[in-house]
Amino acid sequence: MLAAVRQGLPPALRRHLGSLAALPVDLGAELRAILGDRLTTAPSALEQHGRDESFHRPVPPQAVAFPESTEEVAAIVRAAAAHRTPIVPFGAGTSLEGHVAALRGGICLDMTRMNRILEVNPEDMDCWVNPEDMDCWVQAGVTRKQLDEHLRDTGLFFPVDPGADATLGGMAATRASGTAAVRYGTMRDNVRSLTVVLPDGSVTRTGRRVRKSSAGYDLTALFVGSEGTLGVITEVSLRLFGVPEAAAAAVCTFSGMKAAVDTATLVMQSGIPVARIELMDELQADAINKYSHTQLALAPTLFFEFHGSPAAVKEAAEAAGAIAADLGGADFQWADREEERRRLWSARHSAYYAARALRPGGNGLITDVCVPLSRLTECVLEAQRLCKSHGLLAPLVGHVGDSNFHMLLIIDPANAEELARAHRAVDDLVHLAQDVGGTCTGEHGIGHGKLCHLEREHGLPALQAMHGIKQALDPLNIMNPGKLGSDPAGFAAAAHIDEQA
Repeated sequence: MLAAVRQGLPPALRRHLGSLAALPVDLGAELRAILGDRLTTAPSALEQHGRDESFHRPVPPQAVAFPESTEEVAAIVRAAAAHRTPIVPFGAGTSLEGHVAALRGGICLDMTRMNRILEVNPEDMDCWVNPEDMDCWVQAGVTRKQLDEHLRDTGLFFPVDPGADATLGGMAATRASGTAAVRYGTMRDNVRSLTVVLPDGSVTRTGRRVRKSSAGYDLTALFVGSEGTLGVITEVSLRLFGVPEAAAAAVCTFSGMKAAVDTATLVMQSGIPVARIELMDELQADAINKYSHTQLALAPTLFFEFHGSPAAVKEAAEAAGAIAADLGGADFQWADREEERRRLWSARHSAYYAARALRPGGNGLITDVCVPLSRLTECVLEAQRLCKSHGLLAPLVGHVGDSNFHMLLIIDPANAEELARAHRAVDDLVHLAQDVGGTCTGEHGIGHGKLCHLEREHGLPALQAMHGIKQALDPLNIMNPGKLGSDPAGFAAAAHIDEQA
């Protein structure tokens, strides 16, 4: 059934899929008994579920299952474990490091039909700056925008906003972040509890509806960011916040990148409470103008947003504006109305697709490094220099309040020489971040795309500890194999699978 998909793949991946045994007949029968026509081996479905939004080559599964409950997920996993068949969870497919590639075949679990909002608890709200037990309980396939719409009339909102309309289970699995993390934190900070199907098909619920607990290992934290390698997240309890009384957004441009990044750094070091502070260079501003029909100045640009009482918003905005003015920033252009703010952030969230549109037919190899705030300016400037030295088209955006920035290398993945240059540039950027105490990924995760950078960042003992956790929970290695928790000795083989293809 994979023949049509294999035909369009590079030779190395065709050989990889050709080496996979067909899904065991008995397993297929068991899964059809559970799911009926919600199990498919249609070539188009397999191809769709083997790719994410990145440049990484698609690696399709052997079948795609569409469960609708935790009980169905548990039954599927039990059947897969009995046949030692891999399981790869799939949300919206918006990840950027090859997380969903079925490197060893198996069953893709598409969680999008598990899209019910089970419970919202607003009753313990004191005020928006001091939330108590405001939370919700959702199935893993609920998307960020679906939850946002459901909460619209409650006076509550969920703040983690990675831009893409990702599923909340996928966001938990990848420890997602986004533009508002500087004030509200990442998924690590906002997931309170999970329902997880373990690799043997048993079901566990981590955490309780309390603000703190010291009762045993923090299993919630273990599964948040585990990228489907330790179990399947089927339900998520999320912390909610009250909608702020007032909010204002602003855009400020600078004559040079150094002044823009220095401004962001000084705003954060001064303790000014910003809800978002985003950076883009002139190339990215040009891309957004062409893609979203905006009229941004073609200059290094900071986007700000402030939340709070009217007086607090005014005070914070004036303080940030004063710092920007001292460093040569142009006058703030304000967006006070909600429609204007949504339009502004919608344009910012289009940055990835806007950058890719600069080169029709090209694709994006995106970086995602995070560095100490004190080293942010030098690292941003050096990153731009490195990409130019490799001869690459590379717009820059950054969640600079978190010292996290991205350069999107716009390349032709079919051009082996250009792809090799892009990989060298990514390696250089990662090493730049790691050498100043930073990380190879602030929010995109590892997938199989960044396995090669883990040993340099953590050291071999840490990787062996991760592998030990993986072996303890998943001794058959059926949960998204070839990703996090893999035997460190095999990392080299996983590196740059796209170059090998």
